[in-house]
Amino acid sequence: MDWKIIGLGALVNATLTIILSGILFPLFLLGPLIGGFLTSYLSKGFEDYDEMDEKDGAVLGTMSGIIGGLLIGLLLILGFGNISAITGLAEITGSLVITAYIIIQLSVIISLVLGLVGGVLGVIVKN
Repeated sequence: MDWKIIGLGALVNATLTIILSGILFPLFLLGPLIGGFLTSYLSKGFEDYDEMDEKDGAVLGTMSGIIGGLLIGLLLILGFGNISAITGLAEITGSLVITAYIIIQLSVIISLVLGLVGGVLGVIVKN
């Protein structure tokens, strides 16, 4: 596996998600999709064989999504991005630790699923 490309996809994922959520909140969905797409589209394949199929794209997009989701969660906790969503959640839960845990879990799950979809799309477009 090419970890440089996976890391690049994760960084694109996190950066676009934070920027687009500040512009218009529903646009944050594009970050993980584009990150997973780039990861699978730019990947040359695995060591054992050169051809990639949709399952390989799903794996690469998922890995990019998990790393990107962790980065997004950490950036949101550190104060970048949509602060009103975080402060509203902190008031509901009553604890900053629980809020941080919920934010990281949600960002990883959303980014994982959308990265998977983007990875599959990247392989389809590549082939």
